[in-house]
Amino acid sequence: MKTASALYVSLCTVAIGSVAATAVAQVVPKAAIQTESAFSVLPGRWVRPDGGYVINIRSVDASGKVDAAYANPNPLPFSSAEATREGKVIKLFFELRAAGYNGSTYTLTYDPAADVLKGVYFQAVAQQKFDVYFTRAR
Repeated sequence: MKTASALYVSLCTVAIGSVAATAVAQVVPKAAIQTESAFSVLPGRWVRPDGGYVINIRSVDASGKVDAAYANPNPLPFSSAEATREGKVIKLFFELRAAGYNGSTYTLTYDPAADVLKGVYFQAVAQQKFDVYFTRAR
């Protein structure tokens, strides 16, 4: 009888311990969920209508690292691509590193009402800034 009681108590302890561990493993910080869901609107193919320039955003992780490609129309590498959030505003920053474009940047803001990325393109070689926007290709 003592052995059966000890076995029962051991099994209950294991079961309770397993349930608690499972519950803890499923907890996700609220901030991480909000960040991921905020950036989830960004993936897609974005086209600049004034010349066919394209930013293809494949993904954005919770820390704001953007996996993206650029073409004008030939592919050019981004040396830096990141997204940040200031309140409800999503901002993007891209820097190009290629011949004729070294240090050129896009500083963009996502406009959810119009579903566009708008901001400034800085052409480093010419030291000029241009107001630009990108529309989502459907």
